[in-house]
Amino acid sequence: MTLQQLKYIVTVAETGNITEAAKRLFISQPSLTNAIRELEKEMQVTIFNRTNKGVTVSNEGEEFLAYARQVLEQANLLQEKFLNAKERSPGFAVSCQHYSFAVNAFVEVIKKFDAPKYDFTLRETQTHEIIEDVSHLRSEIGILYLSSKNEEVILKLIKQSGLKFQELFRAKPHVFICAAHPLAGKDMISLKDLEDYPYLSFEQGEFNSFYYSEEILSTLDRNKNIKVRDRATLFNLVIGLNGYTVSSGIKNSGRKLP
Repeated sequence: MTLQQLKYIVTVAETGNITEAAKRLFISQPSLTNAIRELEKEMQVTIFNRTNKGVTVSNEGEEFLAYARQVLEQANLLQEKFLNAKERSPGFAVSCQHYSFAVNAFVEVIKKFDAPKYDFTLRETQTHEIIEDVSHLRSEIGILYLSSKNEEVILKLIKQSGLKFQELFRAKPHVFICAAHPLAGKDMISLKDLEDYPYLSFEQGEFNSFYYSEEILSTLDRNKNIKVRDRATLFNLVIGLNGYTVSSGIKNSGRKLP
């Protein structure tokens, strides 16, 4: 097993495609394929499942990749320390639910480094993938929402993944609507007021149960439901359909929907 082979499998996992990974690594596709097969044979592990559409990481491959990333990170530290590198390029990754305050905090973190070179990643993704990203070392930190309804399930999953949950703050439900919404002039909005308007929430894929929801009061029944994958789509539908969503109320100062 070599560091080069570990770099190969990490790149293939990131791209999900042997051809694309070979281009990134500046080697031929057959050479990359052979290197991966030799590593799998040596370590007696199947890292990738091959399909007609590309490759996917196997369950045991996910665990292997977690260790591979640790080894590569330590190797980088050694090289930068003992090869007289002037300064290590900082790297940091965060996986989070769709919260603007997380983006704002991410910006402040990057500003703190003020480095000529860095490699940062912010992933707005589904709840289950946040836990997977942190447990497999794709991200250092995950940001997600807990309530009395989902706490038992989510904390159990976090513990099973060898992770720890740290509370950041507690929030009360806030309704998000556009400035032109018929209810925009009210100081307080009841659930009955919202009955005739579409409710927007973030889709959670195969884990699309209320336990994995990132919206406050997600367990309530609503007549009109629309699920989306990104914040831009949610905002556009809130504006275009007089829809609403319920969230923490924590947002970037000075920003509001048109």
